[in-house]
Amino acid sequence: MRKIQNALISVSNKDNLRFLIDTLKKYKIKIVSSGGTYKKIQKLGFKCTELSSFTGTNEILDGRVKTLHPKIYGGILFKRQSKKHLNEIKKKGYENIDLVIVNFYPFEKVLTNNSNHNKIIENIDIGGPSMVRAAAKNYKDVVVISNPNQYKYLIKEININKGSTSLNFRKNLAEEAFMETAYYESKIFEFFNKKNKNIFPSKNIFSGKLIKKTRYGENPHQQGAIYAKNDNPDIIQISGKELSYNNYDDIYSALNLTKSFPHNRGVVIIKHANACGVSIHQNKIKSFKEALESDPISAYGGIVSCNFKMNIDLAKEIGKVFFEVVIAKGFDGKSLNFLKKKKNLRIIDCSNLKENIELSFKSKFNSILIQNTDNIIFSKKNFKVVSRKKPNKETLNKLIFAFNVCRNIKSNAIVITHNYKTVGIGSGQPSRLDSCQIAINKMRKFQDFKENEELLAASDAFFPFVDGIEKLVQSGVTAIIQPSGSKNDKDVIRFANQTNTILVFSKTRHFNH
Repeated sequence: MRKIQNALISVSNKDNLRFLIDTLKKYKIKIVSSGGTYKKIQKLGFKCTELSSFTGTNEILDGRVKTLHPKIYGGILFKRQSKKHLNEIKKKGYENIDLVIVNFYPFEKVLTNNSNHNKIIENIDIGGPSMVRAAAKNYKDVVVISNPNQYKYLIKEININKGSTSLNFRKNLAEEAFMETAYYESKIFEFFNKKNKNIFPSKNIFSGKLIKKTRYGENPHQQGAIYAKNDNPDIIQISGKELSYNNYDDIYSALNLTKSFPHNRGVVIIKHANACGVSIHQNKIKSFKEALESDPISAYGGIVSCNFKMNIDLAKEIGKVFFEVVIAKGFDGKSLNFLKKKKNLRIIDCSNLKENIELSFKSKFNSILIQNTDNIIFSKKNFKVVSRKKPNKETLNKLIFAFNVCRNIKSNAIVITHNYKTVGIGSGQPSRLDSCQIAINKMRKFQDFKENEELLAASDAFFPFVDGIEKLVQSGVTAIIQPSGSKNDKDVIRFANQTNTILVFSKTRHFNH
């Protein structure tokens, strides 16, 4: 146990100080503070020694240097069991500091709400993290509080122990303190890294805030959790059962596709992180029905994501099918009340979703793979018509829609569409030919087309041989969009011309592993 005699308090967030200081007063713990914190403590009616009086040195450089003083760091860092340290501290006339309560300048908040470079730089805290690190290093003798959320635990601890703290308590707080300083530094690093446009620095730092621990990971024997890069969640759960690890994975797969749709249009149904139905029809109910008709069996127990605000009519249609999750850009009152009646249905509002995702990550063994996000916004300049038969403007737009869906399907991916809706999807096969066959089988199972219907197909990568495009054409496909790059591209073009098939090449490949 360690008795607290002197505390140093220097906080940016001055909320909830009264209850904390009232407890310190109860156990006759002296307080040293500076600047705004000192004024706040005095205003609350408590005694406090100003830092400049404690050190005998005024702060300088517009407050840039306040706590950087040997009397502060000596009082924090000396080992209480070391005779040498005790003699040195006594000789210098320094006092022990047993409790350090610090939270940092709000760098992350300023960064979010301000673009003034000088103001951002001035909100890089120097003294705060330094004191926290010093106190955490000497946790055997010193308590460190680095977050206002810890006040209640400190109050409980010193009340139980009559003004003292246990080693285990101090050790746990030290761990959290180093977490806070590391996270803080990571945000500063990200700021400079982004300014310098250095995507792949020689050393990298990744940080996030825990949103929640999931019940388990992909399977019950695995542990899982989700973190966010900032305080503003990109999705909000309004109602329903707790989200699982797999729910989150499916939700973000759905949102990755719906955010690429035209404004306030489009429905996607996801199952196991793959789309099983997509439509961007302007009529919301028809868009949902078309997405469902693409593969109604796979849709069962899946996730439906709408790129618009939910209304009651659509909610009633969705309610006819069992879904795990419903996502929309907000819900009107009637639709929300209706959907909430299904107590297990997870209702997600994605209105806050930001579309500026720059990097994607995969972690395997002791390594992390990083790449730019595949977020190209397609336009006609990204494609080249290579067949003799040319698509009209509408057909080309429909092909681009098919290709956009295809890049969000697990590779090897084949997507067959009709009038801005999917009618057959083949995903995740080692053989592109197998993906073609799955897409065709799905189409034949759930669709009933008349002769001469315009069926379009997209492939996420080139066809290495003619057999893939041949299989699609034989199934009724009249136009195909695919990346170029195969040594057999000429053979594929020749086959398209022989069968009077429209063939469009993309300048970019879009694997999604």
